Amino acid sequence: MDPDAHSGWPTDLQGVWTNATLTPFERPVELAQKATLTEQRWRRSKRRQAKTVWTARPNRATLAVTIRPWFDSGTAWLSNRQSSLVVDPPNGKVPVKASAEAQRDYDLAHIADSYEHQTTWERCITRGVPAGMFPAGYNNAYQILQTPGYVVILSEMIHEARVIPVDGRPHLPQSVRQWNGDSRGHWEGITLVVDTTNYNGKGMIATSGATARIRGIHESEALHVVERFKRVDANTVSYEVTVDDPNMYSAPWKASLLLTKNANYLIYEYACHEGNYAMEGILRAGRANEKSAAAAK
Repeated sequence: MDPDAHSGWPTDLQGVWTNATLTPFERPVELAQKATLTEQRWRRSKRRQAKTVWTARPNRATLAVTIRPWFDSGTAWLSNRQSSLVVDPPNGKVPVKASAEAQRDYDLAHIADSYEHQTTWERCITRGVPAGMFPAGYNNAYQILQTPGYVVILSEMIHEARVIPVDGRPHLPQSVRQWNGDSRGHWEGITLVVDTTNYNGKGMIATSGATARIRGIHESEALHVVERFKRVDANTVSYEVTVDDPNMYSAPWKASLLLTKNANYLIYEYACHEGNYAMEGILRAGRANEKSAAAAK
């Protein structure tokens, strides 16, 4: 397949795509080894979510109100009825090493001590690769552009533009390390395969709360990511990613999701730093606690 012959379907990935879904990142315990939902259960969950997702509920612990309409995390599970985004291992659970979980837990316990314990998304650096492709609570849109020799993926969240060469050039030297690694793409039939190496080890594999247990797990310089984009019909792209980082996981793992074309979606600027009041508030609270503790001595 000519990598530049993208002007016609099915190698044309261009357009605005969304990946909002209620399918959990990891397999729920109650679904155990069930890789897919039954048709009946999928339809039942879809009806239930449609009734509950647009509600406002007070949180008794904080007296806060969670305004569900403010979110845009979808109203149904994936149409292929996957029971989790993680599809390998077969149990739908990421094989995280205990040491990696301990590092994540330490960061969570010290987020008021320093910005360095926050995720790279909260620090407005990057959502990450592949983290930026995982669904979040809102801004789940991507614009894909194709030019001779390149594929560009513009993410709505943090408005990052990821430029991926597909002209056969080799990876950068191992001495060159980047937050989101060094991506190189090629076509295998009608599938765009993107190989990413050369990470600097400062990022995180997942940064959205939607990834639950995996949010905040660190990356190492050994991280190797392989993504596959395949247009399965006029309005759907299958996205699959394999993650291999022997310093963080006991084995490679794979996640899969669907991108849905939405010609009416408007991507707006995501002004991350300008609206990052939570970071300032958390750090102010940390300094206030330190002053109180010092005064009590």
